[in-house]
Amino acid sequence: MTSPRHRQVHAELARVVREHAGRLTASLVRVLGDFAAAEDVVADAVETALRRWPDEGIPARPDAWLLTVARRRGIDVLRRRAVHRDKLARLARPPAGAPDDRLKLVFTCCHPALPRTSQIALTLRTVCGLTTAQIAAAFLVPESAVARRITRAKRKITDAGIPYRVPADTELGDRLDQVLAVVYLLFNEGYLTSAGDRPHAADLADQAEWLASQMAWLMPRQPEVLGLLALIRLHQARLDARFDPAGALVPLPDQDRSRWDREAITEATRLIGRAAALRRPGLYQLQAAIVACHAEAPAWEATDWPQITILYDMLLALAPSPVHRLHRAIALHHHPGPWGGARNALAELDALPDADRAALRAYPLYHATRAQLLRALDRPEAAHAADQQALALTANPAQQALLHKRLTWD
Repeated sequence: MTSPRHRQVHAELARVVREHAGRLTASLVRVLGDFAAAEDVVADAVETALRRWPDEGIPARPDAWLLTVARRRGIDVLRRRAVHRDKLARLARPPAGAPDDRLKLVFTCCHPALPRTSQIALTLRTVCGLTTAQIAAAFLVPESAVARRITRAKRKITDAGIPYRVPADTELGDRLDQVLAVVYLLFNEGYLTSAGDRPHAADLADQAEWLASQMAWLMPRQPEVLGLLALIRLHQARLDARFDPAGALVPLPDQDRSRWDREAITEATRLIGRAAALRRPGLYQLQAAIVACHAEAPAWEATDWPQITILYDMLLALAPSPVHRLHRAIALHHHPGPWGGARNALAELDALPDADRAALRAYPLYHATRAQLLRALDRPEAAHAADQQALALTANPAQQALLHKRLTWD
């Protein structure tokens, strides 16, 4: 029978693994140069903790404890590999002032020899510590497909001897888009989690912001890097107003804007200005500009919807994705002109190509948006059914609570 002590150890260990596994693995990959070996030594450290913590107690810094044990296991691995004696010295004395291991590992995972889908999946799993289920939810694809991508990518990196380093400037063009996509997916998973019992994972969102800020420091003349950092900081700026004291999600129109971090918003808009001055508009700059329109509005009623709709049109011209079409329809709902309104917005959604509708079928926001539009058009039964579809598709507790409240109101 499991004792309360064992249950406490299991719970604490699960938390530490969830929050720090990516960093621990990245630290070991830097030295071992082998994903599988790095994951093995981290897993071995976790097993050691399961055996020892119930008797010895949970250490004051459990993540540091795991890293120490994992490093010792890594040293054992290298000792068995005489050809890796130079790496043994690096493991014992980590270099001071070197770029963060996670950032270098992100670039390794995004090597052009790997398929793009595998690049993102591998980085999210190995560097950021997301579970296969969380990655599958982010990609809207089956979990088994993500698992296969990760396995094949690891094998390819090992077999091809792909180097572990930040690429030269001449190589950035092939790698940067994927790295930015990975960092943004990581932030989205932290901003509103797709699995687990918490609505928001501050650790993941903070990691994404940190990685974006490191990239901006390394590449100050890459406008999309500046755009992504601005986008993340604008979202982070209203974090305190996104949830009520009970943890329920507060919709944007209902948020207390006095709780938004105005200093962070000002800093983010400066980043947008720096990016715009480089005259190479892109996906993240446009998204940041849209979020800035919301952040700078003194009230929901004062939101500049015509400007937001124009920005979505520009975004669709660059990246015509079904998710961007969905968000444009949301903007159209609130547009004050003759092109706006719920009827026109719903018509936009109903006119989506079959491929776009198929891609959005597993996306809760698509059904929740249709529910709002149908409710605005006085079609409560259809709205109720759409909200039920959204509820069935989300595992986020805050989203579930919001949808339950809507269904109760019907």
